[in-house]
Amino acid sequence: MEWSEFFTFAMVGLLAQLVDGALGMAYGLVSNSILLAIGLPPAVASATVHTAEVVTTGASGASHAWFGNVRWKLFWRLAIPGAIGGVLGATVLARIPGEVIRPYVNAYLLILGVMVLLRAFGRRLTRHQVHHPGVLGFVAGLLDAIGGGGWGPLATSTLIARGGAVRGTIGSVNAAEFVVTICVSATLIAHIGIDHWTIVLGLLTGGVVAAPFAAWLVKHLPEKVVMLAVGLLISGISVFQLIRTLIS
Repeated sequence: MEWSEFFTFAMVGLLAQLVDGALGMAYGLVSNSILLAIGLPPAVASATVHTAEVVTTGASGASHAWFGNVRWKLFWRLAIPGAIGGVLGATVLARIPGEVIRPYVNAYLLILGVMVLLRAFGRRLTRHQVHHPGVLGFVAGLLDAIGGGGWGPLATSTLIARGGAVRGTIGSVNAAEFVVTICVSATLIAHIGIDHWTIVLGLLTGGVVAAPFAAWLVKHLPEKVVMLAVGLLISGISVFQLIRTLIS
């Protein structure tokens, strides 16, 4: 094991988990943005992030279930379509050359970054409730697999912005993410395998270490500050990558 690489990605995992703990989302989004920025192909980056997320999402989902935060009807309506969308997205991602899909993934991440910034300033997409969470789950799972992250920003933000109860929404979305993550990681591993175990272990270790600190952070750091930081980080990385693609 390359220990310098391990500790580097442990710090990435720690940062991503701190953000995720403060916002209830963005572990995969932050991790994938950084992996893409250092040159990993989109399919490899997504497989690496989702493999590490199997443990972190499992722990998160179990915790929410233990504390009664999961609305099981909503859970199943998100998890099953989300898993189907995730498998489809992972299959597409594995079959398309990395350099072809990379600009589209970065554009998608830029959109999510802007969405986070809009949330930071209190903007809402709509005030109407979501009547078809299965459709939302399918789309979120599809884009989560292709983009290496985005389940939380899409599913949680949309449900809460459209009137969903915060506690039940966050708990149900986090629990459903465990199912989606298993399906996405298994599909990508079946297609391309996993070679970057040092990165996986680093991301995983950093996430586990950061979990209790993230719980403390969410009580003491203003949510708007964190959202501004992660929105600017993701948008900045995505814009840089898009510009580099255009001039290359």
